[in-house]
Amino acid sequence: MIKENDLILRTTTTLIAFILFGFSIYLFLAGHSAPGGGFIGGLMTSAAILLMYMAYGLKAVSKILPINYQLLIPIGLTIALLTSIGSVFIGEPFLNQTFGYFDLPILGEKELATALLFDLGVYLTVVGVSLTIILTIANDQ
Repeated sequence: MIKENDLILRTTTTLIAFILFGFSIYLFLAGHSAPGGGFIGGLMTSAAILLMYMAYGLKAVSKILPINYQLLIPIGLTIALLTSIGSVFIGEPFLNQTFGYFDLPILGEKELATALLFDLGVYLTVVGVSLTIILTIANDQ
């Protein structure tokens, strides 16, 4: 754990991680109709969590985020696979997406697409893989 400028790192980490999480959610939600998506959103989330690990240590962050990152990988792959295969069952080509407009409370009329579900699978897989690799390397002493 870093000892020099520990107070500055921890103070700024709170703000920076909040910004990174917010930006990752924006990138994730914008991915099916604009640049972004599950891959870059997952990388941004991984960066925010990694910054928290660097500033506060493994034990403190594991108490706040008790997530098994290795388990996120098969969950994400299953979501992505089921979403991509789902189009075949309704007579559409593999990986074809469908969308519709829905009137949501508070948000109003919004477009929802199956590409968002596929991006969710990619997002979970990227977070799981990147944090598993980085934390395994960091803990190998």
